[in-house]
Amino acid sequence: MSFRAKHIFLLLLTLFISIGSNDSATGQDEPELGQSVGVKDTKSEKANRKTNRLIDETSPYLLTHAHNPVDWYPWGDEAFKKAKDEGKLIFLSVGYSSCHWCHVMERESFMDDEIAAFLNEHFVCIKVDREERPDVDQIYMAAIQALSGRGGWPMSVFMTAEAKPFFGGSYFPARDGDREGLPGFLTLIKRIDDVWTDQPELLERDAERLTEFVKSRLDGRVPQSLTPLGADFLRDVRDALAERFDPQHGGFGFNPANPMQPKFPEPSNFEFLMFWIQMQQNDDVDVEPELQMLTHSLDKMAMGGIRDHLGGGFHRYSVDRFWAIPHFEKMLYDNGQLASVYSTAYELTGKERYREVVEELLKFVELEMTDEGGAFYSALDADSEHVEGKYYRWTQEDVKEILNDEQYKLFADVYGIDLDPNFEEEFYALLLPNHWDDLEKRYEPWGSLSKKLAPMRAVLLEHRSKRVRPLMDDKILTGWNGLMIRGFADSGRLLGQDKYTQMAARAAEFCLENLKDDNGNLLRTYSQGKAKLNAYLDDYAFLIEGLIALHKATGDEKWLSSADALMKTQLERFWDARSGGFYFTANDHESLLARGKNPVDGARPSGNSTSALNLIYLSKQLENKEYLDFARRTVQSVSGIIKNSPTASPRTAIAVELLGEQK
Repeated sequence: MSFRAKHIFLLLLTLFISIGSNDSATGQDEPELGQSVGVKDTKSEKANRKTNRLIDETSPYLLTHAHNPVDWYPWGDEAFKKAKDEGKLIFLSVGYSSCHWCHVMERESFMDDEIAAFLNEHFVCIKVDREERPDVDQIYMAAIQALSGRGGWPMSVFMTAEAKPFFGGSYFPARDGDREGLPGFLTLIKRIDDVWTDQPELLERDAERLTEFVKSRLDGRVPQSLTPLGADFLRDVRDALAERFDPQHGGFGFNPANPMQPKFPEPSNFEFLMFWIQMQQNDDVDVEPELQMLTHSLDKMAMGGIRDHLGGGFHRYSVDRFWAIPHFEKMLYDNGQLASVYSTAYELTGKERYREVVEELLKFVELEMTDEGGAFYSALDADSEHVEGKYYRWTQEDVKEILNDEQYKLFADVYGIDLDPNFEEEFYALLLPNHWDDLEKRYEPWGSLSKKLAPMRAVLLEHRSKRVRPLMDDKILTGWNGLMIRGFADSGRLLGQDKYTQMAARAAEFCLENLKDDNGNLLRTYSQGKAKLNAYLDDYAFLIEGLIALHKATGDEKWLSSADALMKTQLERFWDARSGGFYFTANDHESLLARGKNPVDGARPSGNSTSALNLIYLSKQLENKEYLDFARRTVQSVSGIIKNSPTASPRTAIAVELLGEQK
């Protein structure tokens, strides 16, 4: 279904959609625009600003905007009542703490006195942290994508006092001419206000039409297939992944027409491949093609700049086909899933290099992203000193000053410092330009070579740690913690490391004790000693999955019991009795434009696919046949979508196979 503007106003405004804004059509997080230039430091100015209503929030992202001259409101009744009472439009800005272009738009526009004064006089302005309110983000992103076919963050939405959107885009520079090809935000808000003053009925009519489209798009009634999903469906998923596979550089989504398209890790694809390999090996079937897809991708990712070769862990995605230059933010959910992926790949292949990847990743999370209570922080920013990647980049001179000549010669050869700069013409993002196998032929087994390089990496890391650090988003999100709990628990079990299992248990105990309301329902977020906001489906599904991973790792029945209790609550609050499957929001959640479902495995897995797998495990362990029926109905509820697009949910395909084994 597509949305087509019917009015002159909307057609004119479409010209103002941010050119090059982020393409989110795949249902996963997508890249921002690029590098910031020429933006001055305004910290001293912020200190002299009066505070706005965001000062009472706990989100680190919202608090960074608490001293903007824009009179921001958090999402809530107060803002909408003001808009209705004063007959004003609403400007909604959605972003998150590690979003580079969110920071740029704040500095350029939201710290600008002239722009702020106009916004405050003519609009009611709402700022939302998309990580706290994914329901709000999902709804208005659907509107932006309907208008332009694209989406991204910061998300800038204009809507009526009834929360009905009529126009929006992504990043806008402050004024016309600031960035080639992009209209100025000040010009845009003035034109919107002019139309609202002279012809408000045009905006209201467009808002009604766009709202109806968004409702139809996000309606929980997703297509169901008339024919059951059987064993052939797994091969359909496998074949579809093979078509998307990049045989040169690994990963999925390769498009010959756009060879420089960015790449995301997409852990659900690897989980499916590992399941397929294990399943087929049990039947003595040749799995070399699938093993090649898996190991080639994991090798290229681990050798590329998307991995932090000094500090451990993975950045969010690569801006190129080669996994070479990352978008430098680090997200908890990526690292949680990749810990599970690489530890399972280690078990499957016995490659010690995968064990090294896991150990470095978990050390990074332990040292930099773990709260004193045992839970895990959300994200580490891409920016420092207003420049993306500045914390991580190197020059040849930097490295030569730190290492002696003999060390430099080896380090530079291994990590590509003796080649031409690979980042912004003068800098280096550390990576392995030569495959591990080639390095072993030239030097020695990687394990031994890595030990020689370890003190060099350590001294460079020490120097790096003295730089201005990127912002840490220290809010604790229930669902993202669930993914990291699973990562630690899987790694503890598969690598034989009790320490990792203990860290998973400590984080799980924190969530179960601190992220519940008085009725025992999960809450979404914890920050500054406060837990708040109704949890979403993903929070339940991912935390249950983490508890199941702990049960697998320890055999302790308390984790199984806790998972079972949460599943009962999830079924009570999220189950769609009419069509099967789970809604994204609970039955007592705030009423928004739509109550949707999300069947797609993207940067994070779908709450529905995860729930199906959780139900199957709990059914077997607890001998609960009712859970098996819920799992079948969950799979059937999204069968139409995944049959038409097999790679939309690889984890659902795993559930299909496991359900077939239960017959």
